[in-house]
Amino acid sequence: MMVPERAQLHIAMTFSQFCHAGNHVFLRIALNLGVSKLVFPVYRNITALLLLAPLAYFSEKKDRPPLTGHFLIQFFLLGLVGITMKEGFYLVGLDRTSPTFASAMQNSVPALTFLMAVLLRFESLQLTRIDGLAKVLGVLASVAGASVITLYKGPIIYSPSLALGDTKGKNWALGCLYLLGHCLCWSGWIVMQASVLKRYKAPLTVAAATCFFGIMQFLIIAASFEKDSQAWQINSNGELCSILYTGLIASGVAAALQIWSIGKGGPVFASIYLPVQTFLVAIIASIVLGEEFFLGGIIGILFIISGLYLVVWGKSEETKSEMEVRVPCDLEKHQEQNCDNSSLTQPFIPTPNH
Repeated sequence: MMVPERAQLHIAMTFSQFCHAGNHVFLRIALNLGVSKLVFPVYRNITALLLLAPLAYFSEKKDRPPLTGHFLIQFFLLGLVGITMKEGFYLVGLDRTSPTFASAMQNSVPALTFLMAVLLRFESLQLTRIDGLAKVLGVLASVAGASVITLYKGPIIYSPSLALGDTKGKNWALGCLYLLGHCLCWSGWIVMQASVLKRYKAPLTVAAATCFFGIMQFLIIAASFEKDSQAWQINSNGELCSILYTGLIASGVAAALQIWSIGKGGPVFASIYLPVQTFLVAIIASIVLGEEFFLGGIIGILFIISGLYLVVWGKSEETKSEMEVRVPCDLEKHQEQNCDNSSLTQPFIPTPNH
């Protein structure tokens, strides 16, 4: 029995959110086991590169553009922003907060990316239209939600019987600021990557090269600042499982599913599933880690998710309007009449992945 493609898309996106949710929890477990926040990303990205490099080499062997010094510099910068800074901020932020709120903050990435794209003039914004206003309100709601989570922890509204106290005695506000830095780096990386892929049309090669430079940068940082030689040893099955899961499942399987889903259903469809990840993380973290929930965090999550959907809805409406304009223009072109589509922009709603 053949499963309809639309159903396949829903299954793929749901499964990928389970994979990403597990990524947050496995990373938290690794931190609880005492892994080095400098060494762990090295092992994780080596695992991911072992998966990405062969795929990139064989699948893009014929279509890969020549590798020049200019592209190498761009791949180095992608690795710096998209691997080294993004993952570094995430690990120190997660260490001071919780998996649920780390996942919640990531829902702000599409809104922040849209804001960066507008400021850099990759994306248009028309405040006289309802879709333009929706996107602006979405950005404001996402920023407000991130601010609430950072500045107001509030009273505990739910505490499971298994309370491990992951965040007791830690600087919650500082952790949330690190997570905000993580989201800003992610957004900047997406904008940079979109620009690079316009000229270097080999996405798997770009991903593998980014991963390679991220490994080199983390190796240099870890060798310089990690003084404990024991930090390079994998001391438990929990550490090994965390490395394999984050490298193979989150950076490999889930990313592949997401790319396929975006290709078939579009970036707007994929973005709608982002809050599912936060919901799943909340359940898993509560059961596995005994995570407590605070009023400020819940309010912030609601703001961020509302902002996400406002930006997604606004972009969806804008795309529909552009299609309505584009079709008559295409007909006119077919009739050899002039029609200027230069103002039309392509959809720019990215979907975060790990």
